[in-house]
Amino acid sequence: MANITDTARAFFDAVETGKGWAAASAHCTPDATFAAQAEPLTEIKSLQAYAEWMRGLLTFIPDGRYEVRSFATDAERSSVCAYAVFAGTHSADGGPCPPTGKSTRTDYVYVMEFAGGKIRHMTKIWNAGWAMRELGWM
Repeated sequence: MANITDTARAFFDAVETGKGWAAASAHCTPDATFAAQAEPLTEIKSLQAYAEWMRGLLTFIPDGRYEVRSFATDAERSSVCAYAVFAGTHSADGGPCPPTGKSTRTDYVYVMEFAGGKIRHMTKIWNAGWAMRELGWM
């Protein structure tokens, strides 16, 4: 059985490369929840919906990529935190407006909480306004 660090890494990569829930679901409980205090994500309450949101984002930011800066496991609390930087350019149709040709480099953190070796809840910590301004969306 994989440990929670390995599970978190596999989940993180599946979501951040736009593979959606089909690839991410193996690492989560079926009813895994999601929370974020970020404008574009306020209505998203399930990890399934978030994984699909990321899949959609990468259709209009096709060069979207991540760089992990820190990955830490808190075994006592059964949680894993991943800090990364997402970078990409709005160069394809889709999203909140026509392609802007503008790019972003935006910091974010995933806090993944586990139960039975699978992710049961994830909180995303992200300054969405910063990224949206850089992309020319506001």
